[in-house]
Amino acid sequence: MRIGVKKGMLFGMIGDTTRNGTALVVGLDSSTTATKAIAWNRDGEAVASAREAISLSSPEPGYYEQDPGDWWGAACRALGAVAAQVDPKRIAALSVSNQRETFVPLDRGGGCIRPAIVWLDERCRDEVERFAGKIGRRKIHRITGKPVDYAPVVYRLAWMRRHEAKSFEKIGMICDVNTFLVWKLTGSFKTSAASADPLGIFDIRKRQWSATVLAALGLNRDQLPRTYSPGEILGTVNEEAARMTGLRPGTLVVAGGGDGQAAGLGVNALESGRAYLNLGTAVVAGVYSSRYRAHRAFRTLLSCTDSGYYYECSLRAGTFAVDWFIKKVLSLDPAAQPDIYERLEAEAGGVAPGSGGLFHLPYLCGVMNPYWDTAARGAFVGLSASHTRGHMYRALLEGIGFELAFGLSLVENVVRRTVRELLLIGGGASSGIWCRLVADITGKPVVIPRTAEASCLGAGIAAACGAGWYGGFREAAGRMTGTRHVIKPDADRCREYRRLSGVYKQIYPNLRNIGDGKRRPSS
Repeated sequence: MRIGVKKGMLFGMIGDTTRNGTALVVGLDSSTTATKAIAWNRDGEAVASAREAISLSSPEPGYYEQDPGDWWGAACRALGAVAAQVDPKRIAALSVSNQRETFVPLDRGGGCIRPAIVWLDERCRDEVERFAGKIGRRKIHRITGKPVDYAPVVYRLAWMRRHEAKSFEKIGMICDVNTFLVWKLTGSFKTSAASADPLGIFDIRKRQWSATVLAALGLNRDQLPRTYSPGEILGTVNEEAARMTGLRPGTLVVAGGGDGQAAGLGVNALESGRAYLNLGTAVVAGVYSSRYRAHRAFRTLLSCTDSGYYYECSLRAGTFAVDWFIKKVLSLDPAAQPDIYERLEAEAGGVAPGSGGLFHLPYLCGVMNPYWDTAARGAFVGLSASHTRGHMYRALLEGIGFELAFGLSLVENVVRRTVRELLLIGGGASSGIWCRLVADITGKPVVIPRTAEASCLGAGIAAACGAGWYGGFREAAGRMTGTRHVIKPDADRCREYRRLSGVYKQIYPNLRNIGDGKRRPSS
């Protein structure tokens, strides 16, 4: 039998947490640099919260790794802090939202074979085309919903098989972050389909591990966790995990999903007219659909619900580009000058739209949709002696806005639907000028949600569904999410930015083969 328990079946086993409306659920968001645990009530209000940092190492340029023990240690401390703020008996269930495209291989005894390879890692660049050629670029795209690119874990596994063959042969279980934490909490290797999907090994339409991709890797299904739909019960917190986290033994552990899809749920982006937009380390926008499509204009991921998909536009350099500009170009240390962000925003705010003819191509880490060119590079175009750092900073933010507007317009053309509003989250959501630029460049209202911790709330909503609080994800999201305020686009600036967008779209096609002189592969 695939699953031994269904939603609500174990609810009575953990005590009456619903008496007097005091029940809570916990969303545990294990992201790239921190783990956040938040206890939510039925109205989506945060009752208790905690945050713990996670270390990130770079042993070589372009290599990024983590100790999975840090994932668990941070989770234990964050959950322990929340359990100290509220009675653990009130916590009906918890669910995990996780950084995507990060994995750790375990041996058959559960030991880590090597450090986890993080989604930022670029070591597999030279392996991408070789492995994709085994299956066929179009075929692997159709199966996984992911155009050929170095982001999915499948290419890092192919790299490991070639460069760390002895370690590869020892693999007993491949864990995404969700699997690892669920294993530590329950003792079972299980994960959400919405966490398995970004690995690039998952047949997204069949909702199971792809036999075709596994065969090309030389792996079998027993080396991967069992997958469940978001909202399904994966198990309960065991005695050891309860001792380490402060949670009550028997607390439900519910399938959540990758942090991007969880964020979409956490802002109630469950209609095609709404898109979530994360202005984080990377810039990610997702449009919901009940229909599966595979197209170069986006990558397709499972929704963090019991049905549906997200068509995602992704740019790797979001706040990453901001930090690069401050640290590498201006040679400033934000830790020593914490007001540098406000100073740059003030300077950029004094510059007119278009940055005095200066454009920024934000491909510092290659480009994903729609070109899927890992060799692409960023550029400032139109630079003159009259430009200041305020011009450059505004051009940097405008370039990200132009790229976002370009990507969303392609999605709208493919699916033949209009995105009416953008639900904004991530570190960039705290930047007034960036929010305004996004609204003016895209021509779409920017909605600032009630909470900035959308991924954590998305996990909490999944936990609430698993605990049987609501009749389904749409009802739960409608009850537990809300809006703080809306930024409407300015008509005059929109007209100017539409003109400038036409110029921006010409930059990459004209610079594409400058630098290495190599033609890029096409799907």
